[in-house]
Amino acid sequence: MVRVYLSLGSNLEPRRYLPAAIAALRERFGAIAVSPAYRSKSVGFDGADFINLAVGLDTDLSPEILNDWLHALEDRHGRRRDVPRYSDRTLDIDIVLYGDRVIDGPGHLQIPRKELQHAFVLRPIADIAPDLRHPLSGHTMAELWAAFSHEREPLMVEPLNTQP
Repeated sequence: MVRVYLSLGSNLEPRRYLPAAIAALRERFGAIAVSPAYRSKSVGFDGADFINLAVGLDTDLSPEILNDWLHALEDRHGRRRDVPRYSDRTLDIDIVLYGDRVIDGPGHLQIPRKELQHAFVLRPIADIAPDLRHPLSGHTMAELWAAFSHEREPLMVEPLNTQP
């Protein structure tokens, strides 16, 4: 089993789609850690604010099979793939960290995700795994968050019911 950290986000009906995704993750993977949710501005396009959170879970699935499973979950919840990459979405789920694996090649997943440089990905992971070390830099998530320029990407805690 490998500990994996996911980033979940939505800016189209997030109060509907994020709890539904968390319920599906619990059903498939059992006990999961869920961070608080945060509201942030959309990145890369002019759109509605996103609500983002992180999930930590244990899996025996390979990164590729897990990614396929997550894409199917997104699709079941109305994710459109016929629109520009940076656009509104019902559900966006990314594998940010997969144990201490580093994957970066053509046609492959990117792990750790470069989006870890954004507050909306880093802060929720730092909330649930502050002592987790980045597989490349060796810094903990708490250290990375402490060094983050918070004014650059303001976050607001967003109440969201993620309990079963």
